[in-house]
Amino acid sequence: MATIEHEKTAETQKYKVIGTRPIRHDGVDKVTGRALYGADKRLTGMLAGAMLRSPHAHANIKSLDTSLAEKLPGVHAVVTSADLPDCTDKVANLGEGSVNLKHLSNNVLAGEKVLYRGHAIAAVAADDIHIAQEAVKLIKIEYEVLPPVLHVLDAMQENAPLLHDDLKTDELGEIADQPSNVAKHFRFEQGDLEAGFAAADVVVEHEFKTATVHQGYIEPHNATALWNADGHITVWMSTQGTFTARQQTAELLHVPVSHVKVVPMEIGGGFGGKISVYLPPVAAVLSKKSGRPVQLVMSRTDVFEATGPTPGSVIRIKLGVDKEGNITAGEAWLAYEAGAYPGSPVGAGAMCVFSCYDIPNAKVDGFDVVVNKPRTNAYRAPGATNAAFAMETVVDEICEKLQLDPVEFRLKNAAVEGTRRVDGPVYPRIGMVETIEAIRDCEHFQTPLEGKHRGRGMATGFWFNIGLKSTAQATVNPDGTVGLVEGSTDIGGTRASIAMQLAETLGIAAEDVVPTVVDTDSIGYTDVTGGSRVTFATGWAAYLAAIDIQDQMVERAAKIWDCDATKVHYEDGAIHGPDGNKLTFKEMAAKAQTTGEPIIGRGSADPQQPGGAFGTHLVDVEVDVDTGKVTVLRYTAAQDVGTAIHPAYVEGQIQGGAVQGIGWGLNEEYYYDDEGTMRNSTYLDYRMPTTYDLPMIDTILVEVPNPGHPYGVRGVGEVPIVPPPAALANAIYQATGIRMRELPMSPPKLLHEILGKAKTNGA
Repeated sequence: MATIEHEKTAETQKYKVIGTRPIRHDGVDKVTGRALYGADKRLTGMLAGAMLRSPHAHANIKSLDTSLAEKLPGVHAVVTSADLPDCTDKVANLGEGSVNLKHLSNNVLAGEKVLYRGHAIAAVAADDIHIAQEAVKLIKIEYEVLPPVLHVLDAMQENAPLLHDDLKTDELGEIADQPSNVAKHFRFEQGDLEAGFAAADVVVEHEFKTATVHQGYIEPHNATALWNADGHITVWMSTQGTFTARQQTAELLHVPVSHVKVVPMEIGGGFGGKISVYLPPVAAVLSKKSGRPVQLVMSRTDVFEATGPTPGSVIRIKLGVDKEGNITAGEAWLAYEAGAYPGSPVGAGAMCVFSCYDIPNAKVDGFDVVVNKPRTNAYRAPGATNAAFAMETVVDEICEKLQLDPVEFRLKNAAVEGTRRVDGPVYPRIGMVETIEAIRDCEHFQTPLEGKHRGRGMATGFWFNIGLKSTAQATVNPDGTVGLVEGSTDIGGTRASIAMQLAETLGIAAEDVVPTVVDTDSIGYTDVTGGSRVTFATGWAAYLAAIDIQDQMVERAAKIWDCDATKVHYEDGAIHGPDGNKLTFKEMAAKAQTTGEPIIGRGSADPQQPGGAFGTHLVDVEVDVDTGKVTVLRYTAAQDVGTAIHPAYVEGQIQGGAVQGIGWGLNEEYYYDDEGTMRNSTYLDYRMPTTYDLPMIDTILVEVPNPGHPYGVRGVGEVPIVPPPAALANAIYQATGIRMRELPMSPPKLLHEILGKAKTNGA
């Protein structure tokens, strides 16, 4: 895929390591196949596990008999929810979002009720996977099948089947008297909404729907657990957060957190879907009962049916604009499906829906609603893509009605430093305007689009990013290299981006840093790899570890030169002292062993200014009006990346997010029948884009350094998935005259609208 080289700012020009493109430190093992992923783990005496899952979307469990499975030769253990401790309604913070532990426990193994097809009920550990799967079939279970509720608006009806008898709506801070499928209703507002709409010359209001979609990571969920005789549990797994997985496992099993060690394996994608635990507690209890290590690996169908996708939603947008093109008021109503248990990303969607614009009068209502689908999880800027699809489509319609240029309208109303978001925060230095200008000035935008049934669309998007806690430790070796130890699992090349910040601070080459991601017993607490936080926060911890090394080297050099440490300073990879004395980093490293204890730098960070990020995308499409198929002809994404630590990985993040957004916009969806069975739970039927569906994706890296980071870092991984569906919808309108207000805009849906328009026009 192509890249439009970004211009270096004054800040990036002064760096020697940051902004370069070294080969990633884990690259050789990845491309040669030596890197070990979760399912690669092998332990002596290890058993294979299999799980019984519900064939129904909503049912009471009347009886459960595992006796025949337990008697099958080769079976060593069978577990059900009765083997898990009772969990209270305690809420645990998982870094990127919180979870009710009772709900999490019931999601790991169902108790008295199953709430979606694929809901785990029991598990078996046996000598091999074939025996385990055969044993699962011997488990006898009697269900009382209940009617499922599969769509958010249906679930909100007063007469809808209830998923939880004890779930009562938190209605603007007050708990309702009667149970409901609506877990929460909250509101953000600012200004005078009524006066804002009264001042508008044009008001546009529409309803939008989005389908449930999956993150689509290549590697399925896995966990290998050993519950040792000393009471300590070790879990090897692919996870986005070892400390998060440790906490969840310990809480669900009622053991001290210090008794659980999580060892991170390489991770074949996650995008937010590998934060919650599904398998570790089950594998651990199987191990305890059998006295052997146990490995559980999901099938692809299990991944689709039983792990957290991103939610379906219904969104209503009302936007008022005066004749000069100023947004005077905005109102949004967002209802997101949480799946079987509360906790949809509707809060984040509500934070992001108006975030690209300066809207003085606004109100946003959000609803978190349970339905008979798997419990939702994060998916790259969770909640924001749904909201941007609705908002950016309305923005383009407003521009059409007022005959305003969409680029100039966005520039006129863009959020800038000092703009207050509807949910409260005031922006520091941000790059929203710069991303729009980058698209306006790029060669793609300047090139006319010609041809029948072709259209060009643009859209903007935002993600607030997060900071959270990280720890790093760096050991100076006698040969001048540095061993970097950190706890952030690497999904998108963060070993390199963190090592490069350490190297930049020390003034050494990136190749002289050897990064290692370690288990929960080997490094201080580090939050989840998610929310676009790792290069920002763990990079900050590495920066602090490097400063610690600098300070120690200054003290050590002062002793060598027999002078006061205040007369010694560290600069440009060397220690400088009085009388022209100088020691390079490598020279000081070589002397470290003979001048004192080993030099070990430590850094812990909890940064509070992650710096929100913006992106503006431009897409050209061609629509086949006979089939409804949309072909993406050209795509350009501009994004404020703060400071591009490793530009190649930044470009890859943007391109990857855009591809996922294109899939979300054009084809991807969970397709359920009336009984709540997912009918496309394989990659043969769940339609993700392939290389045959995609053009070259150009990226423009806009660098507006984040003032809240020593190197100006902003997270980049979330934003690029936000604008694509809206940009595609706007392009489709230009190509066909049809405004699509439901995702995905798949060939059958678009063709239906094309034929309906033709019939209306008498064609």
